[in-house]
Amino acid sequence: MELYQVQTRYVAVPFKRLYEFFIKCAFDMTATFIAFVLLWPIMFLIALLIKLDSPGPALFVQKRIGKWNRPFNIYKFRTMAHNLDDSAHRKFMQSFVRGEFGKGNDGKTIYKPFNDSQVTRVGRILRKTSLDELPQLLNVLRGEMSLVGPRPNVPYEVEAYKEWHKERLSVLPGITGLAQVNGRSSLDFDQIARYDIEYARRMNLRMDIKVLLSTVTSVFKCKGAS
Repeated sequence: MELYQVQTRYVAVPFKRLYEFFIKCAFDMTATFIAFVLLWPIMFLIALLIKLDSPGPALFVQKRIGKWNRPFNIYKFRTMAHNLDDSAHRKFMQSFVRGEFGKGNDGKTIYKPFNDSQVTRVGRILRKTSLDELPQLLNVLRGEMSLVGPRPNVPYEVEAYKEWHKERLSVLPGITGLAQVNGRSSLDFDQIARYDIEYARRMNLRMDIKVLLSTVTSVFKCKGAS
């Protein structure tokens, strides 16, 4: 029986696969369906506010890379002005994945690109509360994502992966993940990848529930992504 070693703990691969393909899938679908039924009025209101706040669609659709390097379209509520030039963001994120960090005016390392003038008024609230991620419930129902897993990267970020980073693509990407409840935007990409790989090797129902509860707590405390 093949075994993975993670922090002196062993996870039997057949059990991991049983959890991933049956228990985790059933949990994702059941929890997501319930969440969708409860949250659709809020999602409708958010979409309406986005349309009233700035021109452009309410949803932002972007190509991401999922499990085993398969591309899919991710759904988010739009938080920035429509049809922006993403060339600067592309350059920054490739450097971020490679571990090449810049410094801000205060001398601190910059982990995420941010231009406040590009974020809409409603978008600032959505980012602060992480409510912009709610449409990804559709991705879970479509089998492209899980509630918990590594956050999916865009193709040009995956192109900058180191070889060992690719293990994070061995499981379905998630709406939230181990890295998101252990530092989020204060982590460099190597740290994020280590958390994601640890999750990919150890994932179980207890861990998923713990991550989800931590995520809900962060949302209520407005600890959203910057």
